[in-house]
Amino acid sequence: MRAKDVLGRRGEDLAAGYLESLGMRVLERNWRCPEGEIDIVALDGDALVIAEVKTRKSLAYGHPFEAVGADKLARLHRLASAWCHVQGLGAPPCRVDVIAVIDDGTGEPAVEHLKGVG
Repeated sequence: MRAKDVLGRRGEDLAAGYLESLGMRVLERNWRCPEGEIDIVALDGDALVIAEVKTRKSLAYGHPFEAVGADKLARLHRLASAWCHVQGLGAPPCRVDVIAVIDDGTGEPAVEHLKGVG
């Protein structure tokens, strides 16, 4: 596995643990369909959460949040609808969250969470 993929997997593991520490229930990870992939699907009370995880070693190329633009948000909303359709759900309250993980490998990774983006 490439170093980039190892870093991304570690970031997703940290993000899933972080969401669970907030009391959310992780329903699915790395769900794929022809439209794309959802990193984490979780339940926060009655709200369905589609979480996009961006992991970086440093801020040298900008903050991870900057990697999630309008096109990516629109795709995440379409993916949320597709996931609900496959699960046989109607249209539950849903939000898109973005989780940034900065892990330079020298200490405890930093985890930042933006709720209800876009």
